[in-house]
Amino acid sequence: MTDTKPPTAPAFTFAGVPLDRPRIMGILNVTPDSFSDGGDLPTARAAVDRGLAMVEDGADFLDVGGESTRPGSQPVAVDEELRRVVPVVEGLAAAGAVVSVDTRNAPVMRAAVAAGARIVNDVSALTHDPAALEAMAALDAHLVLMHMKGDPRTMQQAPVYADVVADVKAYLAGRVAACVGAGIPRDRVAVDPGIGFGKTVDHNLTLLRHLDALGGLGCPVLLGVSRKSFIARVDRDGPAKGRLAGSLVAALAGVRRGALILRVHDVAETRQALSIHAAIEG
Repeated sequence: MTDTKPPTAPAFTFAGVPLDRPRIMGILNVTPDSFSDGGDLPTARAAVDRGLAMVEDGADFLDVGGESTRPGSQPVAVDEELRRVVPVVEGLAAAGAVVSVDTRNAPVMRAAVAAGARIVNDVSALTHDPAALEAMAALDAHLVLMHMKGDPRTMQQAPVYADVVADVKAYLAGRVAACVGAGIPRDRVAVDPGIGFGKTVDHNLTLLRHLDALGGLGCPVLLGVSRKSFIARVDRDGPAKGRLAGSLVAALAGVRRGALILRVHDVAETRQALSIHAAIEG
């Protein structure tokens, strides 16, 4: 019988977690206005409890965000973002969780890492805040660089690419090079194609179809497809919390094309899907 298993992926470790298999990053939005779960976690205690439950369900990382970057969202004042994020990071880190902070702002990066975050997840790939690149070079933390075309307020207003796969790959390659040039080790960097961030449905599907193109960047690939609107547009225009099946299918398609970290709302369901997928694939 011919062995049809895909080749073994390069060995990466991210924030102390070996990426010897696909890992799960649970989403903790401490915001009133995120597209799917805004307002679900009104207090720091509720967020910490939810995060620890995600760890029990199988999350390897927890991504804490205090500013919504959904299409059309408005920026949040840094002081308010700090108020939302820092107590949650402190509580989760104290309990032993591997915490990521989802922020575009250097002061929040510094404060969250001081509070125990091991990862900074920046949807702007360190371009929003002019101080962010220098801040990250000085911090002992890992980093996720995401592709986004434009700004959350305007990114979905008719985005255009010459070749979405080549354009996203070139952008991320440039941002990785900028980080390395600033003194951030490449082995601390992951990349994210930014599904839904300045992309049409066709752009998103094309990126997922050719996600393995990002493997040449020499960094682990993080993929966030959970509850994204393209799922509803492909199938039916259902609510965000009704997109679990589509989220799981898209996530597994990403894993088959090299994604090593899945950023998700539904941790237990994603863990089960990954377990069954691995058992079938051997």
